[in-house]
Amino acid sequence: MVSPAGRGSARIGVVTFPGSLDDQDAVRAVRRAGGEPVRLWHGEPSLRGVDAVILPGGFSYGDYLRTGAIARFAPVMTELIPAAAKGLPVLGICNGFQILCEAHLLPGALTRNAGLRFINRDVTIRIENASTDWTSQYRAGQEIKVVLKSGEGAYMADAGTLAELEAGGQVLARYTGSNPNGSVSDIAGVTSAAGNVVGLMPHPEHAIDALTGPGEEGLGFFASVLHAVALA
Repeated sequence: MVSPAGRGSARIGVVTFPGSLDDQDAVRAVRRAGGEPVRLWHGEPSLRGVDAVILPGGFSYGDYLRTGAIARFAPVMTELIPAAAKGLPVLGICNGFQILCEAHLLPGALTRNAGLRFINRDVTIRIENASTDWTSQYRAGQEIKVVLKSGEGAYMADAGTLAELEAGGQVLARYTGSNPNGSVSDIAGVTSAAGNVVGLMPHPEHAIDALTGPGEEGLGFFASVLHAVALA
């Protein structure tokens, strides 16, 4: 289990889009880790000076066109995209991961699950890269149990992109045991080359205490970014 190691002064923004479902869960996870959650609205082109940003899960803009395609053009993204390029820590969870791929802050794309069915169950993932702003409180190879709930969670990338991800250590996490959704190379999450932008299909914010989830093993993502902010 990862212990909370954050500082209350760290301000972590959580964006709410029309159709966001897990923004409140992300707020709770930030607070549980010791940070100060700051609510950000999709229609405002301001990050309010936060130290990091979480794009939560849900169905932004009703998943019209395709998942994340409209949210990528939301006013809040006009500041987030250049800020991320300059090093701002950003975590996209599930739908947030899809938005980051649509915004070209992360490579690849998320497609319909193998079998074309929505999945909602606990899964075990292995942390492959423990040096990012969002995973430093884990160790490489550590396996944690989190929650997967998505219909378009299969990560796909062409052979050249996949080779670059593998060579550059940009595969953040993989599913262990069976592959639940058909993601290429069992990929559950990826990171930018700089390690500040992370996309994860399973939900660590649903695994921060034993009462409401499979345990506390997801808390490390939020403790990690508080540690990164403290060192910045």
